[in-house]
Amino acid sequence: MEVRFSPEFEVELKRIASENGRGAEQLVQEIVQTYIDHDQWFRGEVHKGLEQLDGGEFIDHDDVVARIERMFHP
Repeated sequence: MEVRFSPEFEVELKRIASENGRGAEQLVQEIVQTYIDHDQWFRGEVHKGLEQLDGGEFIDHDDVVARIERMFHP
């Protein structure tokens, strides 16, 4: 797979990679892997939350407001 960046973006990418002791390609791979890992984690957490809602596990709006009020106005 090839990805094309604007010349200005490539300059910045190479600068950041160099400052971090990496090549630009390695930095891009690390960034993309981090994004993919986070996306998988996030989707899993959303799925768990939806399952909890379906199972009746939730806090209603008034309870959330009361908890926030207690946090900021003890």
